[in-house]
Amino acid sequence: MPPSQAAAEHPIDATVWRVGGDAGAPLVPATGTGSLDGHTLAVKDLYAVAGHRIGAGNPSWLADAPVQDTTATAITQLLDAGAAIAGIAQTDELALSLAGTNQHYGTPPNPAAPQRISGGSSSGSASAAALGQASIGLGSDTGGSIRVPASYQGLWGIRSTHDAIALDGVQPLAQSFDTIGWMTRDADTLAAVAQVLLRHPATSPGDPVLNSEPALKIIPTLFDQVQPEVTEAVRAALTAQSGSGADGSAERSPQSPGSPIEEIEGVTPEMHAAWFEAFRIIQFREAWANHGEWIAHHWETMASDVGARFRMASELTADQEMQARALAAGARRIIRRWVGDEILAVPSAAGPAPLRADAALGGTVIEEHRRSTMLLTCLAGLAGLPAVNVPLRTRDHLPTGVCLIGPAGSDIALIHRAAAFHARIPAHQSYGSGVTETEIHETD
Repeated sequence: MPPSQAAAEHPIDATVWRVGGDAGAPLVPATGTGSLDGHTLAVKDLYAVAGHRIGAGNPSWLADAPVQDTTATAITQLLDAGAAIAGIAQTDELALSLAGTNQHYGTPPNPAAPQRISGGSSSGSASAAALGQASIGLGSDTGGSIRVPASYQGLWGIRSTHDAIALDGVQPLAQSFDTIGWMTRDADTLAAVAQVLLRHPATSPGDPVLNSEPALKIIPTLFDQVQPEVTEAVRAALTAQSGSGADGSAERSPQSPGSPIEEIEGVTPEMHAAWFEAFRIIQFREAWANHGEWIAHHWETMASDVGARFRMASELTADQEMQARALAAGARRIIRRWVGDEILAVPSAAGPAPLRADAALGGTVIEEHRRSTMLLTCLAGLAGLPAVNVPLRTRDHLPTGVCLIGPAGSDIALIHRAAAFHARIPAHQSYGSGVTETEIHETD
């Protein structure tokens, strides 16, 4: 269904859109023509759009925010390539969440699993893309805010190589990990955006280049954090690549061409936990440095879950940050060595999207799911590497995903490799070129 037709059939939903969202009247028209002619953007409410404020998912922040004089560089490039802005999409509060549950504006719909949450913090952008109300959901990814909602909603999504795309005009959360990312209903559109934004790959002399026939690597102990139905779906997708046995661990057979699967051994749960804690401390310290002064005068406006995280951030010390940075630097070297010129495959999230009924703000379900998921997502963040969500289905037809992590600067090649990966997966185990509200009928 074309985005304009889909949007015409859906009234403007304030949980998805803060400004705009009317397919018949784009918020900002294209400024040029090119490879993105006819495409529309749902812009996460962290990006500067000239003539509008940055709302950041909090009405008080919006009220204090100045009207922007200029538009973020990344958006300008997309407009020049022919895309138009459909509207400014809702985000989780100050982007410090992966759930999509916003106490002020509500939870955007998840058309692929209507009883479940959307995922965040690029929540409105993801829902707009999944609903067909925009063809490109433009967001950001610090700790998983592209990969998680893409996984929950059956979308393609990419976290770009750190520092590969200019972040000027984008409100920061934690600059050590912040990246631009986007979500689409098909791999071709994902790649088309990459061709516009990544004209100059972010590589350094000596950086590995993605192998033309890369092996797929997995970390078996990571699956200890993952719900069984997601483990099953990811293992099945890996098996489809290698022609290996049901556990996805054996080398490919001569009769079944594809990527071999290599297991990275000796990675303990304690190592995972220590790396995640280092990531969390750095992220929280930087988030507090960026927003603490404002939050200190607006605690009463913060949702309970996000407010609790900023409370923790306010209590962290410079010494804790220094120790975390030392550990993170070691993790970065190790993860990059693991990836090399191949691909590391990990589940994009620890489970399918939690049920809306269970997703009380700050509740146990969300917090436990957040931690388990970030044990997975922090790897690409710590290493500064690109990561693509390939949409999968569980046995019960719920959206999930496998995340393919490649070498620095390999973003475009990684998308093409992800598309080839997807093409090998049986149709009943994956999402195809798109997802509609009626494609999945949830039974739980």
